[in-house]
Amino acid sequence: MPLLPPHFGPIVQNAFVVRDLEAAVDYWSAKIGVGPFYLLDHVRYGAVYFRGAPLAIDMSVAIAQWGDVQIELIVQHDAAASIYSEFLARHGEGLQHLGVMTASLDEHLARLRPLGIEPVQWGATANGMRFAYVNTDRQAGGMIELIETGPAVEAFFAKVRRAGADWDGSRPLRRL
Repeated sequence: MPLLPPHFGPIVQNAFVVRDLEAAVDYWSAKIGVGPFYLLDHVRYGAVYFRGAPLAIDMSVAIAQWGDVQIELIVQHDAAASIYSEFLARHGEGLQHLGVMTASLDEHLARLRPLGIEPVQWGATANGMRFAYVNTDRQAGGMIELIETGPAVEAFFAKVRRAGADWDGSRPLRRL
């Protein structure tokens, strides 16, 4: 019997929900040796939806590269209901989702729908990067984020990779 291909591409990102972003960056850089982290402070969105309803959320992320995997640290500044606030309430800080790339978010979600895998939170950043977090946490223990490829996300991810490859330990948190 031939093997079926996985329904998701390789993991490119491990994302952690944290309460204190600067403390998390300090830990990851000093204790684990990962950095530098690029800060996206108070991320601006075009539109975001949580469980089908529009979501206004105030959050920041710090992103660094660790070998082939990106590390994303997420802090939510407000009390809006979201995948991050739900995770923090249920589990405390920790690994909340795995990120994978997709060429077409719409086509990928259409392929997953017959499997019972649906988006929980989705939308686009102000610069047009589209994403969807799907409900794989029910059985797999964590959500998977589909990140649609495109010039903006590819340029940013390449910058993070280059910085991680050449990082000398200085300035672990960098503002864009």
